[in-house]
Order: sequence, then structure tokens, then C-alpha cells
Amino acid sequence: MSKPSATATAEPGPAAVPRRRLTPLVLVLAVCLAPVLVAVALYLNPSWAPAGAQSYGTLLEPQRPVPPADALRLVDLQGRAVDLRDERGQWLLLTVDGGACPESCARKLFMMRQNHASTGKNVVRIERVWLITDDAPVPDAVRTAYEGTLMLRADAQQVRAFTGSEHPENHIWIVDPLNNLMMRFPEDPDPIRMRGDLGKLLFASQVG
Repeated sequence: MSKPSATATAEPGPAAVPRRRLTPLVLVLAVCLAPVLVAVALYLNPSWAPAGAQSYGTLLEPQRPVPPADALRLVDLQGRAVDLRDERGQWLLLTVDGGACPESCARKLFMMRQNHASTGKNVVRIERVWLITDDAPVPDAVRTAYEGTLMLRADAQQVRAFTGSEHPENHIWIVDPLNNLMMRFPEDPDPIRMRGDLGKLLFASQVG
């Protein structure tokens, strides 16, 4: 009986397990993160945006921090002192007008309310603020129609200093979650384009 040859080929060992490739995973993550990174970059550097992609509202340069309570004295309709800096962490849609609230004032409040409502699940990230720059009583109909708006009496001169505008009532303004006045919409704004800017800000923001 012949013995097995010493030179016979040994049985092969178990096949080496191929190392899992990470490239596809990295590519998937890059594709998912790219839109967010681009949005953040354009928010922080609006001049990078291509023609036609610029914001509708005017970005304020430099941004204007919300003043301390002694430089922007505010009281609610019950006479209680309010510090607007306490709203840190929220986006603020802000308007300015007299308490009698003529048609132009009501139109701004309406536009703010509708744009706020249109943000869907993001409504919790936004507060509506009306700075009332006189002692005129606010009509009950206005209070009822725009319930949920933070109505605060303010000194007109201090509001002008805060906004840097002689006629702040001509605009709707945005305060970011870091307590900076950062955008001003044109007089009698287009509600659809205004909503577009608000949506971009909410999408790009990592806070608020």
C-alpha cells in the first residue's frame, strides 16, 4: 500500500474574509450632508449665493444685538416689564406700529401670522412680536384676531435706535435665536418670497 507523497499539495485553509469597504458609506453620508452644509454656508456667507438665489429680505450688516432692558424698555399690555432678550433661542418675527393699528399695521400682523402658521412643525421655533410705540389702546378686534402675538409697549426713540431706522414701522423684521436683529423685509412685502426666506433660515439654523 503506497504512502501519501510528502510532496502532495496541502489542503487550502479557510478563505480570507474580504475587508468591508467604507467608500460607499462615506459617499452616502456625503450626499446626505451636502445640502445642509451648503445651506449653512450660504446663510453665513450670503454673497456666495448665485444670482437669483439671494435672500428677498435685506440682511443687516452688521447684525444688531437686542439691547438690554434699560436700553429697550418694554411692558406688556398688563403693564409688566419684559426683557426681549428672554426670547433667546426663538426666531422672532417683529413689527412696529401704533396701538390703534391702522390697515397697514393689521396687514403686517396678518402676514406674520400666516407665515408663522405656514412653517408647519417649525411653529414652535418662532414667536411673533409687535412693538407698540404709543399709548393708544389696542382695539379688542385686533387683540382677538392676532392672539398669540406678543404685544409690547415700547419707547419709539429706543425702537428707532435698536433697528437703526427712522421708520421701523415700514418693515417686518427678523431677530435670530442668538438675539440679533438680522433681516429687514421691504415695505409691503411679497408674502410668498418672505415665506421662502423664513424657510431657508429655519432649515439652515442649528439653533432655535
